[in-house]
Amino acid sequence: TLSNTLGHHKGPIFALKWNKKGNFVLTAGVDKTTIIWDANTGDCKQIFAFHNAPALDVDWQNNTAFASCSTDMSIHVCKLGSERPTKTFSGHTNEVNAIKWDPSGQLLASCSDDMTIKIWNTKQESFLHSLSAHGREIYTIKWSPTGPSTDNPSANPYLASASFDSTVRLWDIERGSCVHTLNKHTEPVYSVAFSPDGKYLASGSFDKCVHIWSTATGQLVNTYKGTGGIFEVCWNSKGDKVGASASDGSVFVLDVRR
Repeated sequence: TLSNTLGHHKGPIFALKWNKKGNFVLTAGVDKTTIIWDANTGDCKQIFAFHNAPALDVDWQNNTAFASCSTDMSIHVCKLGSERPTKTFSGHTNEVNAIKWDPSGQLLASCSDDMTIKIWNTKQESFLHSLSAHGREIYTIKWSPTGPSTDNPSANPYLASASFDSTVRLWDIERGSCVHTLNKHTEPVYSVAFSPDGKYLASGSFDKCVHIWSTATGQLVNTYKGTGGIFEVCWNSKGDKVGASASDGSVFVLDVRR
């Protein structure tokens, strides 16, 4: 049954994220605002109107602080109860499509139409790394569930990036270098997702293919062809199935053990 309808944005909503505690919902809109909502009552807790163009993505740093990015090329770190951003990151030269905090909540990764990924630390003003290798816009990024602050602390942490240049790249953030270039897709890649143990990466592209890669070797280990362009891929918690949604309205679940 419908619990609440949260109506405050004046236009399309581009991103929605629950906080870890499950008491707040965070949204980003074309109306340039980001909003924290009380998940229990549906009340609007705070509106953050710091961007001067559509807000494209949001990601919680902890249960009350988050980052937002926009077509205005900026990134703001905001906190519930604060009237101004606690941090603003500038450095991208085109719209910022996605942002993701690493598992420790210390590093923020961002990707942009300027074809770069930037890694930020809240303790300093400028980026730690600017990673340039993609030949076209970078649509999304994901951190691996590996390294400190994860269930797989002994495994190396990686960042994956998906680009309109038809490639996926795996990055070693400590070194600031590209470890693997995964180049079997033939159209823009819209989604990447790590398996829960971080050993595999799923990627989905407009070429209708879902590819499963080994993160250790960069080798392609499985391929599935759908009936439409793939916009989203995700793993189940056991790591034996991948869900994918396609442009023709189909949703399919893949058993990756077969």
